[in-house]
Amino acid sequence: MTPLLEGIRVLDLTNVLAGPFCSYQLALLGADVIKVEAPDGGDLARQLGASPKLNRAGMGASFLAQNAGKRSVVLDLKSKAGKSDFLALVATADALVENFRPGVMDRLGLGYGRLKEVRPDLVYCAISGFGQTGPLRDNPAYDQIIQGLSGIMSVTGTPEAAPLRVGYPVCDTLGGLAGAFAIVSGLLRRSRTGEGAFLDVSMLESTLSALGWPVSNYLTAGIEPQPMGNENMTAAPSGAFRTGDGLLNVAANKQEQFIALCDLIGRPELASDPRFAERDTRMANRYALKALIEEALASASAGEWETKLNSAGVPAGRVLSIPQALREPQVTTRDMTIRFDHPAAVDGPLTVVRGGFLVDGEAPRPSRPPPRLGEHTEEVMAEAARIAASKSDAA
Repeated sequence: MTPLLEGIRVLDLTNVLAGPFCSYQLALLGADVIKVEAPDGGDLARQLGASPKLNRAGMGASFLAQNAGKRSVVLDLKSKAGKSDFLALVATADALVENFRPGVMDRLGLGYGRLKEVRPDLVYCAISGFGQTGPLRDNPAYDQIIQGLSGIMSVTGTPEAAPLRVGYPVCDTLGGLAGAFAIVSGLLRRSRTGEGAFLDVSMLESTLSALGWPVSNYLTAGIEPQPMGNENMTAAPSGAFRTGDGLLNVAANKQEQFIALCDLIGRPELASDPRFAERDTRMANRYALKALIEEALASASAGEWETKLNSAGVPAGRVLSIPQALREPQVTTRDMTIRFDHPAAVDGPLTVVRGGFLVDGEAPRPSRPPPRLGEHTEEVMAEAARIAASKSDAA
């Protein structure tokens, strides 16, 4: 398989999650991602994660999660020499991604205007909590702050428990995905026109965009979204149901799926019950219907019902823990995890997850394990010098 971004070089000046997740997607697609880190410890994520040993070694689990396939260069961007070396790298780059607060790169004398002088067709992506403009542009932004300000917490949890934080950094992740998508789009335009781009990615806006259905219901129908726990606001019966052993997600959203469900659980009369016969009446009486369905589901385990319902065309799936999900044959047969023999800090092989897609039937894999801090500084700077020399000779 020829990597989709083979020959593309990306400078990654990012820290922790949104930016590193963005550039990790590009590395998985074959881009040469060069992680430019500060000499005083580098990416903060190197110190974050569940293993104190890895944190002390600067290879924290949070760093390992989204930095495979990259090379690490240490540069002090506050020093004259560091700036000079950085500009030499920019001259070799196709794209750059950073997630500093707005204005930081300009204060360093390395803003987009300056970098365009070195590489006019550079695709520059700035990921921040709120974007480069607006009254909140200078506020610090962590995932939980954006979760609260975006409204995502207001629709998470039950009516009694909400607002609740989503159980992983969803806003960082959405911002990273938006950044990767924007960068690839910028590179596509550059290939046609030779024109670079300045991409202003906002985590808040990325999250609001991903909240499409609840936002649309409010904007177009005036309905303020409410937390509904494990229930699906658009249909019933659709949600998580107790069984004889384990929790089961069922999404009988279509009329024919509901009728099939009633037959399979031995309660065909529910399909003609006036309370449940139509989509709107089922939604109005969803909790009464749920109680009756759970009575029937108590006769078997979630796994047994999953098989039986899916065989009849009724969407169903067990509610799994993360370890259980990673052990699922559907996950393991498609090579979702990738193992490396890591040279430092990690006891035994290191396992990371890839992106959520295959290319021509193959799983894109990072080309190397996550780098030690500054591991590739000499290598990369020597490459930049050779590229500069070849351009000079050609001129």
